[in-house]
Amino acid sequence: MNEALAAIRARAARETIAGARALIFDVDGTLAETEEVHRRAFNAAFAEAGLDWFWDQVTYARLLRVAGGKERIRAFDQRNPVPSLSFAEIAGLHRIKTARYAALIAGGGCPLRPGVRALVGNARRRGQRLAIATTTSHGNIDALLSVALGLGWADLFETIVAGDDVPRKKPAPDVYVEVLARLALAPADCIAVEDSGNGLAAAARAGIPAIITRSAYFGDDDFTGALLVVDDLSEIDE
Repeated sequence: MNEALAAIRARAARETIAGARALIFDVDGTLAETEEVHRRAFNAAFAEAGLDWFWDQVTYARLLRVAGGKERIRAFDQRNPVPSLSFAEIAGLHRIKTARYAALIAGGGCPLRPGVRALVGNARRRGQRLAIATTTSHGNIDALLSVALGLGWADLFETIVAGDDVPRKKPAPDVYVEVLARLALAPADCIAVEDSGNGLAAAARAGIPAIITRSAYFGDDDFTGALLVVDDLSEIDE
């Protein structure tokens, strides 16, 4: 695609975004580069629980193809012929991980990605409705956004649907279907903001056009079908 045509398509995509009735945001990797913090929190939880597990970046990148923290723990445990953790033990380990994640985030080491604050602010000035549709937990969302956006962050979003609120996690469309029901909007009225192939697939299966902001762990995913792909959201409201 030549540069002139690419610019025309990007401009059209930005006009579509500005004209949407609602923007629906993913969290991890989209609002902030949280995945490395999650990885550190998992390893801290493993050490605290006395497990000899350690997830390096290569291992964690592979496990990110499994949606959900408890599901990743289970997937890693099942690499052994005889898995060692019960469902209750996995849930307990994940609670430790969530606490370690919150502590790391509270240290202020995970700011919003470029362009996020401006896009949210401009959307509110345009009168667009805002929502969150994510695989992560409500606790993780609050840990991140209460630091990044302040204690009143939830007032910015009309509805928040997390992974445990629905039967299936991304790439299933469940979180998006639930957000649409709560907003009482059609898929074409909305734009999803995602960073991964799984997220794009979830939005597409719900019929929602999506823009992609490439993130550290998912930058090489296949984003065919996305309305627009950018390196960060500062490119959206240029």
